[in-house]
Amino acid sequence: MKRKTFSFVAILCLFVFLLAACGRTSDGVTTLRLAENQPADFPTAIGVKEFARLIEEKTDGRYKVDVYTGGQLGDEKSVIEHLQLGSIDLARVNGTPLTEFSDVIGVLSLPFLFESAEQKWDVWNGPIGQEILDTFEGARFVGLAFYDNGERSFYNSKRPIRTPADMKGLKIRVQPSELAISIVQSLGASATPMDYGEVYSSIQTGVIDGGENNLPSYYSSNHYGVAKQFTLGGYQSVPEVVLASEKLWNSLSEQDKIAFKEAAQESVAVQRAAWDEMVEESLKEVAENGNELVELEDMDAWRKAVEPVYEKYSGQYQEWIDRIHKQIGVQ
Repeated sequence: MKRKTFSFVAILCLFVFLLAACGRTSDGVTTLRLAENQPADFPTAIGVKEFARLIEEKTDGRYKVDVYTGGQLGDEKSVIEHLQLGSIDLARVNGTPLTEFSDVIGVLSLPFLFESAEQKWDVWNGPIGQEILDTFEGARFVGLAFYDNGERSFYNSKRPIRTPADMKGLKIRVQPSELAISIVQSLGASATPMDYGEVYSSIQTGVIDGGENNLPSYYSSNHYGVAKQFTLGGYQSVPEVVLASEKLWNSLSEQDKIAFKEAAQESVAVQRAAWDEMVEESLKEVAENGNELVELEDMDAWRKAVEPVYEKYSGQYQEWIDRIHKQIGVQ
């Protein structure tokens, strides 16, 4: 009896959740819900708030977007699931978990793919980027724009990392991703998948020597307190992605679809500016703490070291690698 009651309550809660996702009021205004797992002052949150403002502006107030920051609507995995159900209308999600739904987006996470931020954004904001966003067809959500997530760099408690040789023998925490593990192993280090919340204590106790992430995360997580060497000039850029549920998308007129896409793409400039400001603030705090900030040396040597990664993924990504290299002028 209890099991039946629980099932009924669970179904009722889901029904209410679905109803709340997209509500039209008596004055003709449709209120949408957008999920953002970062705090309200984080660059991605600043970006989606601008996205929400622009949607309201471009649709003459017919659509209003409530932004739920700080993971109020769940972690990224559950947000993706609710997006597919249509119980959440819009979301900002990191590109790594999205590789489960697109055979292509992972190409943007290959190491040393771009030589500059300008090259990266030319691709992300251009025709290739749009084609990659379109590869979510069939996943029950729609890609609208890429947001910045900086560059992932190595940091550790042992020694400065300037060349691939400096990576030899280090125990580096990585995300539980086959690509992440392959990159670190190609550089001669030991890849250790680990929950992010365990990294600080694991470096402190010597279980691992360091990790890899963007500079703001290195600072905000306080990893800079136990891993004093940080290598500037990252090896990987993983995009953040602004998404719409297929349920919402199919309900929009063609004119409103254009408005939503424009709003997402125009919000990118605000998000990028907020990200650059956060990087500068983090850099200042880390430098004042006395940490050693080192530069990558001999980029050709780094690219040569990760060639096995490109060979491993050539079957999956070669067409896209070739197209990207052609656009940015890499031979």
